[in-house]
Parts: sequence; C-alpha cells; structure tokens
Amino acid sequence: MSDVNPGQAVFQTAILPSSRLSLSRAWYGVFILVLAYTASFIDRTILSLLVQPIQQDLGLNDTEVSLLHGLAFAIFYTFLGLPIARMADHMSRRRIIIVGITIWSLMTATCGLASRFWHLFLSRVGVGVGEAALSPAAYSMIADMFPKEQHGRALGVYSTGLYIGSGLAFIIGGTVIDMVARLNISELPFIGAVQNWQIIFFLVGLPGIAIVLLMMTVKEPPRIGQMGTATAVPFRAVLRFWGSNWKSFSCHFIGFSMTGLVFNGLLAWAPVLFMRKFGYQASEVGHALGISILIFGTCGIIAGGVLADWWVKHGRAEGPMRAGWVGALAVTPLAVLAPLAGSDQMAIAFFCLFFFFASFPYGAAIAALQAITPNPMRAQISAFFLFVLNMMGIGLGPTIVAVFTDYVFADPMAIDRSMAVVGAIFGPLGAIALYLGFKPFAASAQRANIVS
Repeated sequence: MSDVNPGQAVFQTAILPSSRLSLSRAWYGVFILVLAYTASFIDRTILSLLVQPIQQDLGLNDTEVSLLHGLAFAIFYTFLGLPIARMADHMSRRRIIIVGITIWSLMTATCGLASRFWHLFLSRVGVGVGEAALSPAAYSMIADMFPKEQHGRALGVYSTGLYIGSGLAFIIGGTVIDMVARLNISELPFIGAVQNWQIIFFLVGLPGIAIVLLMMTVKEPPRIGQMGTATAVPFRAVLRFWGSNWKSFSCHFIGFSMTGLVFNGLLAWAPVLFMRKFGYQASEVGHALGISILIFGTCGIIAGGVLADWWVKHGRAEGPMRAGWVGALAVTPLAVLAPLAGSDQMAIAFFCLFFFFASFPYGAAIAALQAITPNPMRAQISAFFLFVLNMMGIGLGPTIVAVFTDYVFADPMAIDRSMAVVGAIFGPLGAIALYLGFKPFAASAQRANIVS
C-alpha cells in the first residue's frame, strides 16, 4: 500500500460485500425521505411569509427577524449535525430520522406559543435541533440504496424536498393565512388569546407527526463498503481523511456554501420584497413564489444531478463540481436582476430562472461527497458540509441582507438593493471556488476505493 496515502488506507481494509435493497424498496425509501425533507422545509420556511405580522406584534426590525430565520435555526442545526452524524455512521439511521421528525414538528407548533422574541428564538432553535437528524442520515441511507453511478439522480430526487418544501411552504402558507384571516379566530382552547400567525405555526407543525408513521415503513438498507465492525470510525481517522483531501473538500464546501448563501438570503426576503415594493398581500406572494420554487427549483436540482451523472459517465470524475459551477455562474446575474426588476411580472420571471439555477448544484453537491468518501465516514463528512453550508447559507444569508437594509441603506424599502448586493458579491466567490476544485476533486475521486 505504498502508493496509497494515509487518509485512504483507513477504509481500504476489511470491506465486506453486501446486497442492496430491491429497486422498488429503494425508490420507496427515497419517496418517504422526500416527504420528510419537504415537511422540514415547510416548517423552517413558513416564517418568511409571517414577517410583517410578527414584526408588528413583537416590535422587531429586519435584523432581529433575520436572526429568527437564520441564526436561531442554524446554530444547533449545524453543531448537532456532527455528533448525530457519528451516530448515523454506526446506528440505525431510520430511528435517528424518526426522532428528529418528531422533535422538529412539535417545536414548530411551539412557535405558535411565543409572545416575545426570545420565546420564538428558542422554539426556532428546537426546530433546528430536530432537523439536524435528517439529512446526514438520509444521505448515507440513499448512498447504500443505489450504485455509485446513480447517486446523482437519487440524491437529486431526495434534494427536491428542499424546493418542494419551500414552494409548498409559500403556497400552503398563503392559503392558510387567507383561511385563518377569514375564520377570524382570536382564542383557542387551553391556550387562550392568539394571533393569526401563531395559529399558522400550529397548523403547519403538527401534521409532521404523520410522516413519522410513514418513516416506520422504510427499511434500513445494508451498509455497502462498511468495515467489519459496528462501532464508529475514530474521529481522528475522519480528520486524517479530510486532511488527505483538503483541497477537494475546501473548494467544495466554500463553493457550494457561497451559492447557498445567495439562495437563502434571497429566499428569506423575497416575500417581503414583493410586499414592500409591489404591494402584494402575503397570500398573493405565497402563491406566486411558491409555484415558481416548486416547478423551477425542483426541475433545477434534478437537472443538476442528471448533468453530474452524465459527466461522470463520460469520464469526468469532477462532474458534480462542474454541475455546481454551471449553477453558480448563472445564479450571479439573476440574483442581481430579480430583486431590481421594475415590475412584479419581470421580477417573478427572473426569480423563476434564479430558483432553477440556484437549485442546480445541490443534487451534485451531495453526490460529490458520496463519490469520494468511504461509507463509515459519509454521514460525518456530510455533516461537516452541512455545518459550513448552513452556517453560511441559513445562518448568515438572511442576516447579511437585513444588515445592508437596516445599517447600510437604513431604509426598509432598500430591500431590493440589499438582495442584489449579496448576489453580486457571493455568487462569483462560489463560482471561483468550484472551478478551483476541479483538479483536486478529480484526484480524490480517482483515489477513492468504495464498493458500489
């Protein structure tokens, strides 16, 4: 093994053969995981439609709302993702996901009990705690359900939950806001007086418990390429593997995270943009943006995964990075044009294209990690990626936009300029990092020796 670096040696021994689930069981599992991912994004994204009534009731500025949307959710979501991922690499991934769904659904409903900023902040923290259990375990499960050449497609389909969930959050949220306003409910049994926005949190949170029952019907897949032990790989071995592939991982993490920052920054404030700039009501903007995200975001992430698979099939080991680079290049001008558009129709058209290309990289991003990472480390490396992606994207994206609005332009109506500035700065940074990662990633992919 003289030609193998130390980071690779850790997983080139004691690889046991194992059989995969049937194709029908595999795709059934992906379908249920998509439902779970969809529910998670409905629960985390619904806040975007409720900004104005929450600001009025709790007396918050844009920056404080951005902390609820981003930091409160992201801080424990990212930090807990790491220890949960270590559990997912040697414990039942299905059980971990079931516990997570239960927690985030209950905590979303708990947001409806908030009467102060810190109440809502802590409830959003709880949502993040629950959702931290889902994706690292789901990535690892899906990678064991399908052969390597199908990872981009399968993980792209799973990742559609992000855009289906975000789209449905706006569509369902807009519909529920309309319904609650017509019902004029001012009091609930055992709870007392409530505002409309509080009722909406109850309505979108509690149905997530039904997903728990469906998740119980998913079969845990056998681990492909697993070491001959059920215990976790030592953390120092994960760090050695990271160190031996640091160029690949650094370019991957930074590139996709910069694109994620642009997407999350614009997504969080797009409803407010339409309300402030074009006079939309919450229900109107919910339907307009929801349909755009649902169609174009979903198509984009599948297209990105398929393109990554096509490049890999034709000998481009860095195919997933190339697919991400294409998305990052296209996102930059669209992130500037969409918020600065002079009419609502033009803004919606640009946002449709923005959602397509902003979603383009993410099936490819996850497929890239599975391609160069051994099975016993997949959930942990995925959690490292989600740590960076979510601290940058969810944690900082909405807040950077809000800081520009509150403290640079000092005008709530400047939300369009704030969004455009964020796109103009961080979109190119993502494209550059991904381009620089082509050669290192191809080298890491060639060194990988993962049973598929």
